[in-house]
Amino acid sequence: MVRLTLGQLVSHLGGDLLGSLDTEIWGLAPLSSAGEHDLAFLNHPQYRSQLTACKAACVVVSHDLQEEALKRGAAIVVDDPYVYWARVTQLWASLAPPSPEPLVHPSAYIHPMASVHPSARIGPLCVVEANVVIGRASWLKSHVTVLKDCQIGEDCIIHPGVVIGADGFGFAPDKGQWIKIAQLGSVRIGNQVEIGANSCIDRGALEDTVIEDGVKLDNLIQIGHNVRVGAHTAMAGCVGIAGSSKIGEHCTLGGGAIVLGHLQLADHVHISAASVVTRSLLQAGTYSGIYPIDSNSAWQKNAASLRQLHSLRERIKQLELVRQK
Repeated sequence: MVRLTLGQLVSHLGGDLLGSLDTEIWGLAPLSSAGEHDLAFLNHPQYRSQLTACKAACVVVSHDLQEEALKRGAAIVVDDPYVYWARVTQLWASLAPPSPEPLVHPSAYIHPMASVHPSARIGPLCVVEANVVIGRASWLKSHVTVLKDCQIGEDCIIHPGVVIGADGFGFAPDKGQWIKIAQLGSVRIGNQVEIGANSCIDRGALEDTVIEDGVKLDNLIQIGHNVRVGAHTAMAGCVGIAGSSKIGEHCTLGGGAIVLGHLQLADHVHISAASVVTRSLLQAGTYSGIYPIDSNSAWQKNAASLRQLHSLRERIKQLELVRQK
């Protein structure tokens, strides 16, 4: 069981403690359910109403909520409560008793020609094929499959059911049949990448599919062949990136967003949930768009009209002013 005093906590992570150094923390909990030995945090304004009634031993808050937090008890005041909370959870996890399981589970299959760093963890029923490279302190949890020639960097976390390096979807039509295009590339994953459960990252057709350092992928994400995802980009569940698209650095894609093939997203592009990206976005910013499905010819005409809707509206307003005169 992990227990820390507030004094130990701030000595590890910093923050301005307004309360007793000797108060013990036995657990981490949300504002609404925290008990007298728990640490909680307040980041989003919509939960502010829960602060007064919160029974936590201490609450992590921002500077603008300091006085309000002190009315109910101890507080740790920081610049960014959400980032601080993330570091608290990491510290808490690091203090838990180590798992008695071996670094490589006996049920895992590792090809003799694979290179797995001695500090990497390979979970139950994983498959690591020939010429795969897995770097220092990376963790394949369970049922993860890494196919031949793929590379995984350092400090990565690959969650259950992930498949890395399956064939990209490449077929050439020929007289009513499909001729398979051999997928001759691989997948290269950088350092500190996290990939959520049951996600798939396809190998490239000729060039490699590349996931750069610090990328975070949620569950059930599809990354097509020859895609490149820039450093520190994050994608929520069920995002799909079609083949040969290039996603910039520090982008975010909301759940269910789709990027069509051969497109480019600049750095710091943010796509709202369930949006469909149908053209390259070369300027940083936030983009949204959902459009009802229709026959392709009708959809193209309607989409063209929709893009002119604002200018048409302004023209109509001007005509109405002229008519009133």
